[in-house]
Amino acid sequence: MPQLPNSEKNEIPYQELLQRAAPNKTRLEDLKTEEMILNIGPQHPSTHGVLRLEVVTDGELIVEVIPHLGYLHRCFEKHAEALSYPQILPYTDRMDYLSSMNNNMAFAMGVEKMMGIDEQIPPRVEYIRVLVAELNRIASHMIALGTYGLDIGAFTPFLWTFRDREHIMNLLEWVSGSRMLYNYIWIGGLFYDLPVGFEERCREFVNYFRPKMDELNRLITHNEIFVKRTANVGTLPLDVAVNFACSGPVLRASGLKWDLRRVDGYSVYDELEFDIPIGKGEVGSVGDCWDRFKVRVDEVEESLKIIEQCLDKLQKKYKRSPDFDPRALCPPKARPKAQEYYVRAENPRGELGFYFIADGKSDRPFRCKSRGPSFCNLSVLPELSRGILIADLVAIIGSIDIVLGEVDR
Repeated sequence: MPQLPNSEKNEIPYQELLQRAAPNKTRLEDLKTEEMILNIGPQHPSTHGVLRLEVVTDGELIVEVIPHLGYLHRCFEKHAEALSYPQILPYTDRMDYLSSMNNNMAFAMGVEKMMGIDEQIPPRVEYIRVLVAELNRIASHMIALGTYGLDIGAFTPFLWTFRDREHIMNLLEWVSGSRMLYNYIWIGGLFYDLPVGFEERCREFVNYFRPKMDELNRLITHNEIFVKRTANVGTLPLDVAVNFACSGPVLRASGLKWDLRRVDGYSVYDELEFDIPIGKGEVGSVGDCWDRFKVRVDEVEESLKIIEQCLDKLQKKYKRSPDFDPRALCPPKARPKAQEYYVRAENPRGELGFYFIADGKSDRPFRCKSRGPSFCNLSVLPELSRGILIADLVAIIGSIDIVLGEVDR
């Protein structure tokens, strides 16, 4: 840290030095007598990443919350301008690193649509994509549910959810070779076909895992202490959720059945049967922290239904064949025609979108803008936090379920 000259050090007031060290958007002279600034993060476990919250408090009550971003910025969109489309694909893994399969799928679908090969993707490839994406969705929700219990003060659900998530990680590692950043779904196909015996092992996991969700519900979802900590806390009205462009479980918990898997019916989702869970205010008000938790619990059950249907299709209708090549349509160089195109898909946290500008001359996009659901969902945090207790702020952050790799990009 650079040392100030003695003369300058003596001239600068302590409050100004403090402002330089940790710049706040709230000026100290604007604070009322009883108000103070409390910084939560960026090194704080309950912020779920390197997020700093500038909290203006009046005693135990919160007056204002200002999120500070930029501690994890990795220049995804700038990198995309210098890389070809297939080279960009692994970078999408690093955005929401808890749902890499879903990120790969959204990006690949966009490029395939621009190239005009989306209708040529074999059904077996599509069902495998949906299968691994739903496995990844469950793994992501397991982290959200387990760490949320940890935020509230329940340690056992954290251990249980990570124990069950480990089975999914083993399956996805078996199919892709990686435990977190998969790069399995490629433009035009897949990295490789499913390993022999994968469908049987996957079905064993479904049969094992379904009773575990009943245990989790008894342990935490309907736990009296957990309900008192989350019911009627951080209530998000539907009109506010829509105005802040919230999506995913955060939006559905406010009572709107909006799921891109059903609305757009991309890939083979329109051929599958599943419900869209929404918040109903069973123990509190519609759109509170408990509803956001319960929607994710219910979505895990719906993902299990989708996985079973995909396994049925893969084992009975679209069986493996020695002639099947999952890379048959993968282009060595992707060069779409000059156009602008926006693709969106439902990842575990909401609407993940990519806006492409292709010049038609290069195999690199002129521009690739990413729309991350965590960023938009986080923007509603100040609206939810005014007038609440500091302890409830942690409950609200956890219920939004953000991943800072996607917020900063």
